Amino acid sequence: MKLHLPKPGRYIVAVSGGLDSTCLLDMMAKSDGYELIVAHYDHGIRQDSALDLAFVNSIAKQYGLKFVYESASLGPLASEATARKARYDFLYQSMIDAQCLGIITAHHQDDRIETLIINLIRGTGRKGLGSIIETASIKRPLLTFTKLQLQSYAHQHNLSWREDSTNKDDRYLRNYIRLHIMPRLSNEERLQFVRLMNKQNQLNKNIDQLVVSLLDQDCVSQLSRKTINNLTFNETKELVATWLRLNNLFNFDRKMIERLTLAAKTKRPGIMMDVYKQKRVTIYKHFLALSTVER
Repeated sequence: MKLHLPKPGRYIVAVSGGLDSTCLLDMMAKSDGYELIVAHYDHGIRQDSALDLAFVNSIAKQYGLKFVYESASLGPLASEATARKARYDFLYQSMIDAQCLGIITAHHQDDRIETLIINLIRGTGRKGLGSIIETASIKRPLLTFTKLQLQSYAHQHNLSWREDSTNKDDRYLRNYIRLHIMPRLSNEERLQFVRLMNKQNQLNKNIDQLVVSLLDQDCVSQLSRKTINNLTFNETKELVATWLRLNNLFNFDRKMIERLTLAAKTKRPGIMMDVYKQKRVTIYKHFLALSTVER
């Protein structure tokens, strides 16, 4: 299976210390044209998580790569969503600080299928049916690799990694799917999921192009309230989400989009809403505008 490499340049590589990201780091370190910065986020969920941090630091040194990290104390009751948001906030900030082209993560085919199943169970919009994809800021070279292929690669190259003890706890929905549903899927059933996601991704691109056509291409940092008022609430949600993505803001959720949409349609001028650590939306009489927040 061929690694789908991003264009050469400087990147943040997200490394947890597990098998997937350890394989990714080894593959990327052996590829020409890349200046890599190894990034690790210690959620502080497990008592032994500091050992993961030390391990990733050690392998970064083995490859002669710069290492950045952040430690938190989310605690054992932190949800997957809370952990993910904290981790990506750190990764995005690291990308900005180091002036990188993007973030490289170790998501693979099994992750895509698991996420699709989770999205279907929880109820999902059109983006959720596409599951994990690459974006302008997030590069995922392993999306065509299966977990078994990564395990084989690790053994062939004598790699070592850390095992997350919580991965065996099937009280977490993702772990339940990984441990009890994924092993039951045939190769053909896996391919059917992949085909569904690829088809939906193409549909999403077509819809996104239609939504983008509603935006002012000469001033992407602004969003017309006249355009907003001509759309339904659901149509405006699509417009607002696309607008944020065009401004390289991806780490938002459905609730944030709904708050922004409601504010755009109903709030008086002067209202300001933070949408990311360094970005803010200000509502004016005729438009919404994005600006950088000085901390």
